[in-house]
Amino acid sequence: MRTQSILSLLAVATAVVAEDAPVIESNPIGAQYEALLKGKKDWSSLTGSVKIASAANGTGVSVEIALAGLPTEGGPFMYHIHEKAVPEDGNCTAAGAHLDPYKRGEVPLCDASKKQTCQTGDLSGKHGNITSTSFAATYNDAYLATLLSDPSYFGDKSIVVHLSNKTRIACANFKQLSPGNASTTASAGSSYGTALPTGGSHGGHNSTASATATSTTGAPIAPTASPTASPAQPPPGSGAAKVAVSGAALFAFVAALMI
Repeated sequence: MRTQSILSLLAVATAVVAEDAPVIESNPIGAQYEALLKGKKDWSSLTGSVKIASAANGTGVSVEIALAGLPTEGGPFMYHIHEKAVPEDGNCTAAGAHLDPYKRGEVPLCDASKKQTCQTGDLSGKHGNITSTSFAATYNDAYLATLLSDPSYFGDKSIVVHLSNKTRIACANFKQLSPGNASTTASAGSSYGTALPTGGSHGGHNSTASATATSTTGAPIAPTASPTASPAQPPPGSGAAKVAVSGAALFAFVAALMI
């Protein structure tokens, strides 16, 4: 019995350790993706789009989201990037769990003041849930990748909209509009998509509902993200640091039992 208990403790101690998401600093300039949403079943009036492009300086991405026809009940509404694509039959459940390459998990809830500790795909957790029947927002996310080889790459995955009880009411796959060019300088910037509707309200953190700016030629310009420093190691008190400390303490406890 004692041996079984020790083995169980060792299994817990050697489990996958969660890490904070790193800031993505080398996204190909000009990479662009779009997902067109349509509500399922009782939520067929819901329509919208999510457009994500490499930030003009290659650090993270710029996100534009516009939704209309959300239900009058069931909010606040959440939206996340999920780990799998939606199959041809449109089954949102088949999209799997949230994009979470650093094994953070859904509990505890995302702390928007510490976005690096949240699941990479938890967009509403990091930037605010939706609290109205129409919604439009533009913001930067430093932790999503447009580089195929990066664990935080989302281009072959999907976006899912949920009721507050986690029911999936709309989903869509991302479509690549442009792969971008990793050799392009940051000053070249990027442009994509169409202007978002104005007037949408939202409860986002560090998000602003606004139309996309346009250049002198009339082409919309993706907003520029501000560079964010990436710590070399998890700061004291971070999720990764706490898990590492807990693992060390557990090993010490097991060693004591075996004496």
